[in-house]
Amino acid sequence: MLSKNINLKNFNIKKINKKQNNKVLKILKELLKEENQILNSLRENYVNSYHKKLLLKFKNKTKIILIGMGGSILGARTIYNFLKPKIKKFLFVDSFQSYKNKNINDKNQLNLIISKSGNTLETISNSNILINKKQANIFITENKKSYLMDLAIKLKSEIVHHNNFIGGRYSVLSEVGMLPAELMGLSPNKFRRLNHLVKNKKFIDMLVLNVSNTLNLINKKKFNSIILNYDEKSSDLFYWYQQLIAESLGKKGSGILPIVSSMPKDNHSLMQYYLDGGKNNFFTFFFVKERSSKKIKKYGLLDSHYYLKDKDLNDISFTQFLATEKVFKIKKIPYRSFVINKRSEETLGELFIFFILETILLARAMRINPYNQPAVELIKTETKKILVRS
Repeated sequence: MLSKNINLKNFNIKKINKKQNNKVLKILKELLKEENQILNSLRENYVNSYHKKLLLKFKNKTKIILIGMGGSILGARTIYNFLKPKIKKFLFVDSFQSYKNKNINDKNQLNLIISKSGNTLETISNSNILINKKQANIFITENKKSYLMDLAIKLKSEIVHHNNFIGGRYSVLSEVGMLPAELMGLSPNKFRRLNHLVKNKKFIDMLVLNVSNTLNLINKKKFNSIILNYDEKSSDLFYWYQQLIAESLGKKGSGILPIVSSMPKDNHSLMQYYLDGGKNNFFTFFFVKERSSKKIKKYGLLDSHYYLKDKDLNDISFTQFLATEKVFKIKKIPYRSFVINKRSEETLGELFIFFILETILLARAMRINPYNQPAVELIKTETKKILVRS
């Protein structure tokens, strides 16, 4: 049990490495004592750089287009799709095709443009096409000179300062994710659960054991982290997690490659490889218990499958989840399992916090800087060179 909202079954590794556990616990205690802006954003007392008056100003906007890339957009999209708030319509633009068939002349539209640096090429390009100067615009960017800062000033748009100590992939509980969440009618304080979680011994013990077991798996040359996701509404959560892990740990010839697998669909394509293919993988099972799910119509069933009567689709999916767990256990394939009891802001906040702490602890134990992404900057530099020459 990770919390009352989340059941976590840790990796099925029988031998506990107490020395490794103590090392990870020491790193965690040191981390929690630091003046760390990322961790501060996970706490209830974090002060947002925007005022409630800003939210009231745009409360009547019925459509919001969020333009960004990577961590600037994935957190907000995760929140929207995991919780499915019904107050406003959100559209997320993080590719060069996403704006097809979108009405960019809608007067009830609010454009929310997010980029920490203010110079993200894709965000600049999409903003140029999508922004209408007659519409309302909010820019979230660092308080420094940049293309998007200059554009915001030119358009006389609202500007919210991005915390310059928080990188995009860690920014979900800062202004970057919480301003969109408030526009969805959700509460930042319900997401920011760190103060509560660090007082929970079970949470700390499970986090430490999880990180310790992951380090043991890496030492055994298991570098592929495959997420078996049984919840369609959680797809963006794991695309967020994918960036968090890959960009934070993929350095110095090491790291973890996170792969998102959609279940039960991938039972009929990739599962054969997962069970009998290469052995350099470890797995995360993820399931959400839904309160309402469509039921099988017993009157339409043939006798051969009458055992499905009165079962709903969530029941059937959970049965597949349990059956797959059992087969993995028999085959001694390393896995952990998350079962979500309630879909809520608190639950999602706890998942964000768990994965952020997990990532930073893994990086520090591996002696890797979890906050930079030096290799990616090379592509940005080369792209600009080619565009300038062409």
